Amino acid sequence: MDRQVSQLWTKRALYLFLAFLIMFLHLLPLNTQPGRLPFPDLLMALTFAWVLRRPEYVPIPLIAIVMLLADLLLQRPPGLLAALVVLGAAYLRGAAPGMRDAGFIAEWTTAAVAITAVFVLNRIILAILTVQQAALGPMVIQVVLTIAVYPLIVLLSQSGFGVRRASAVDSATAGLRS
Repeated sequence: MDRQVSQLWTKRALYLFLAFLIMFLHLLPLNTQPGRLPFPDLLMALTFAWVLRRPEYVPIPLIAIVMLLADLLLQRPPGLLAALVVLGAAYLRGAAPGMRDAGFIAEWTTAAVAITAVFVLNRIILAILTVQQAALGPMVIQVVLTIAVYPLIVLLSQSGFGVRRASAVDSATAGLRS
């Protein structure tokens, strides 16, 4: 039991570290020339991959704090994308038990729908509030790149960090975790 609780908190700390690393790398001025392709939203892909694989590793309050911090650091409208990612994560958390028996294509499709919904709702809400936005083309490219990078995030999470889908044994003991 102590080992399971220790592993749970270690994975939560790892998610937090990876989120900070992604934000740090995003803030670095690596290429300041205009006209480059938009960067995929690695933080959203990481969050959704971990929620679909092991929802107990990324509780909703942790996602909310990380995404709100990302909104503030990346100078996005504070709270909007954070709220949409939290809603997407809550949807995926409900879908996660069904994904245990489904193949990776079903998981990827479910994540792609959630990623697309978050980006589209963000754009619609910003349009309603008449907030100046980037052109539609770069946003579509960012959505496609985020969906395309999702399998790489899953592979890295599974191979490098041990975030695998919950087995039947893990699901049976999930109620014992805090």
